[in-house]
Amino acid sequence: MIILAGMIGVGKTTYTSRIAESLGTQAFFEPVDNNPILDKYYKDPEEYGFALQIYFLNKRFKSIKSAYHQDNNVLDRSIYEDALFTYINTLQGSISQQEYQIYLELLDNMMEEIKGLPKKAPDLLIYLDGSFDHILNNIKKRGRSFEQPTKDNGLMDYYQLLHRNYKDWYENYHYSPKMRIQTDDFDINKPKDWEAVYRMIQQEMSILGIGEN
Repeated sequence: MIILAGMIGVGKTTYTSRIAESLGTQAFFEPVDNNPILDKYYKDPEEYGFALQIYFLNKRFKSIKSAYHQDNNVLDRSIYEDALFTYINTLQGSISQQEYQIYLELLDNMMEEIKGLPKKAPDLLIYLDGSFDHILNNIKKRGRSFEQPTKDNGLMDYYQLLHRNYKDWYENYHYSPKMRIQTDDFDINKPKDWEAVYRMIQQEMSILGIGEN
């Protein structure tokens, strides 16, 4: 199983689709369009912060169990990142310390269940790193109204805090092999750029023996 990681707006959905298509495997996406809580969270994070993280954690666990049925399936976010989002919400006061501890206990229980699956961890984590300006531009271009930062909604502070913490998260990630792709350097809608990116991924997979019979 291959997992994409990276903050909101970095391009995980596009990369996940292209990687799965090239590998001939299945892509598993974060539930956004049919998420009944997400837009409410952006309007009132203190009311919906905890509920949103529990929702994502539950859906992520379900996706992981499904993805393990076939080699090289691709997930567009990892369960290992969920704790980071919950931590950021705790720093901003959207989630209480008590809720945070409940969340961590639930996450620990789920991680124990994952250890019982045929594979204990992903085969490879691909971290998509991008400059803050590049990510903001992506968020603007995809046009989800509830994601757009304004002077009053506090989203700019949230995105900046998340962006700063993601780099430390990646450096400390130790559950599986990992690689970094600097998304500012590539537009994978262009064939040459995608060929370059996919070549990097193939090289890493070859080193790790992923996809070999």
